[in-house]
Amino acid sequence: MGFVDAIRTVLEDKYATFSGRAPRSEYWWFQLFYWLVLCAFVLICGGLATIITGDDKTDTFYAIIVILIGLFSLATALPIIALQVRRFHDRNLSGRWYLGLAVVSLIPIIGWMFSPSILAISTLKGIRGPNRFGPDPLTGQTTADIFD
Repeated sequence: MGFVDAIRTVLEDKYATFSGRAPRSEYWWFQLFYWLVLCAFVLICGGLATIITGDDKTDTFYAIIVILIGLFSLATALPIIALQVRRFHDRNLSGRWYLGLAVVSLIPIIGWMFSPSILAISTLKGIRGPNRFGPDPLTGQTTADIFD
């Protein structure tokens, strides 16, 4: 799966789909897109802030950029969570594991120890062949294919 295919899959085809599996390529290409867009907002904000002079204009400009970043983050929050759950499914882990790790990662000090586990699980290869969450996204192999 390529860059454009991953973005299309996450934002159009599986916007709020928590079932099924997501390959590593879909996950990491979408992460790249997400962070590139956020970096673009920051660069545009910094570049235009140096051009604009005057306190009133700068404050208004910063407010607009913060609102745009907030809207982008809200629009992509549900697809990112759904993608993360599908990535956990690819490792044959329930989405409840992600929920638990996400909640624990909010606790100060303890969260610093558990936050890297989400990254580690997202980095690992998926289970080959079908699992309880669906067919292998790389091969499309189903349980019926195995027994034929």
